[in-house]
Amino acid sequence: MGVSSMGKGSGRAGCAASSCGGAADQLAHLPPAIRDKVRDHPCFSEEAHQHYARMHVAVAPACNIQCHYCNRKYDCSNESRPGVVSELLTPEQAVRKVLAVGAHIPQLTVLGIAGPGDPLANPERTLATFRALSEQAPDIKLCLSTNGLALPGLVDAICAHNIDHVTITINCIDPDIGARIYPWIFWQHRRVTGRRAAEILIEQQQRGLEQLIARGVLVKVNSVMIPGVNDDHLKEVSRLVKAKGAFLHNVMPLIAEPEHGTFYGLMGQRGPTAEELRALQDACAGDMNMMRHCRQCRADAVGLLGEDRHQEFTLERIEAMEIDPVAAMERRRQARAEIEARRAAAKAPVGEIRVALATLARPTPPTPPPSVRPLRMAVATRGGHLIDLPFGQAREFWIYEVTEHEIRQLERRTIDRQCPGPDDCGDHDAALDRAIDALSDCSAILCSKIGFAPWGRLEAAGIEPNGEHADRPIDSALRALYQEMAAAGRGRAPAAASRKSA
Repeated sequence: MGVSSMGKGSGRAGCAASSCGGAADQLAHLPPAIRDKVRDHPCFSEEAHQHYARMHVAVAPACNIQCHYCNRKYDCSNESRPGVVSELLTPEQAVRKVLAVGAHIPQLTVLGIAGPGDPLANPERTLATFRALSEQAPDIKLCLSTNGLALPGLVDAICAHNIDHVTITINCIDPDIGARIYPWIFWQHRRVTGRRAAEILIEQQQRGLEQLIARGVLVKVNSVMIPGVNDDHLKEVSRLVKAKGAFLHNVMPLIAEPEHGTFYGLMGQRGPTAEELRALQDACAGDMNMMRHCRQCRADAVGLLGEDRHQEFTLERIEAMEIDPVAAMERRRQARAEIEARRAAAKAPVGEIRVALATLARPTPPTPPPSVRPLRMAVATRGGHLIDLPFGQAREFWIYEVTEHEIRQLERRTIDRQCPGPDDCGDHDAALDRAIDALSDCSAILCSKIGFAPWGRLEAAGIEPNGEHADRPIDSALRALYQEMAAAGRGRAPAAASRKSA
C-alpha cells in the first residue's frame, strides 16, 4: 500500500521541470517554475498546508505487496491512518465527489489517489479517474502515492495524464531489512516472498524514481520509521534518494496499535517516541529537505491537513448536492488569489503598506528594533490556518519561530488534552504540568480561549498566554504578537538544547 500523500499542473501539457527543495522557507533557491508547482500543494510545501486543502479518493482497492504495518480497512470512519476508508468509489463516483468537494471547499488545490491499496496496482481505475478530472477540473493538481513496485512500467502513463507530483514509499534499500518489513509481493503473476521479494521491490522503486526524475516529475519519498528495523538505515535511504533527485523526504512514525490488526501491532512492535522521530528527521535533514507536517492521512481524507471532513461528503450526501463546475472553478480561483495576497502581505517588510490585509485592520504595534532575537511561539489550531482551538481542547501545538522578517514552522508537539469538551475544562494538574513542560521553551501560547487556572500557571512558568487573536490567520497573529512582545522587551530566546518530549 502507498502511504498517503499527494499532487497535476494547472493547464500544463505533460510533466515538466526538475526537483529539489522542500518547505516554503526552503524554496527561494528553486527556479520559478518549480516554486509555482509546489507553493499551493499542502503535502509538498510546509507553508501551503496552512492555507490549502487536499483530498484523496479511494478508487484503488488492490495492493501488490504486503507490509507488516498495513491492514487495509473499508468501514472505519473514526480512524485516521493510511489505508483506512469508509467508502470504496468507482472512478465515476470519485469524479462526482471531487466536483462536490471543490464546490464547497474553494481552498481545494490537490486531488490524490493513495489507496486504500496501491494506485498503480489498479491502473485502469486510477488513470480513468485522473483522465476525467483533468477534463472537468483542470485547475486541481493531480498526484498519486505508490509503493513503487509497478511504477517503471507506468511512468509514460503518469506523464500523459499531467501527474507531476508523485510520492513513493521507500522504507529501505537493503533487502535484508526489506525482508523484515515486507512478507511478500505479487510480481509477474506469482507471489514472491522473503529477501528476493525485497530485492525486486527495491530495484523497481529505484528504477521508477530515476525515470520520474528524468521526466521532470516532482518526487516525494515517504519512509516509515520502525525502531529496531530500519531506523538507523533511513539515513542512508535519505542520502540515496536525494542523490537521485527526490524533492522531499517524509520520515513518518510507525503506527502499530494492536487494535489495528497489523502484524507489527499484534507482535508488539513499538513505534518511535517523538524524540526518536525528531532526532532521525534532524539527522536526515543534513542530506535532504525534510517534511515535518505530515498527518498520515486516511485514503479518503478531505480538507486541510489535520481537519479531515470526509464524513461531510459521503456518496449519499453528494448525490443531493447541486454542483456547477464552472462556478466552482471561479470560486477556487478567487480563493487562491485571496490566499496568495495574504501570504505575500505576511512576508512583506515591517512597515510596508499591506493593502491585501486591510480587512483585518487592527492597530499595528510598534516595529521592534532589528536586534530583537527570535521568539518561539506555540499555537492551538484545528487545521494549521486559524487560531481556532481553546487551550484546554488542544491535543497538539504547532510550534513556530518568529523573527522580524520570517515566520518558520518548526514542528508539532503532542500533549494531553486538558478537558474533554468546551464546557468541561477543569484544572487538571497533572496534565497541565506535562503541557507546561512540553512547551517550556516557548515565549507565548496563542489559542482561541484559555481558562483562569492554566493562564496563571503558564504565566508563572514564564510563558505568556494569549487569547486575543481567536479565529485570525496564524501568520498575521504571530507577527502582531511578535511585534508587541519585542517592542515591550518581553519573551525569551528559544532553548538551545533538545527539550524533553511531552
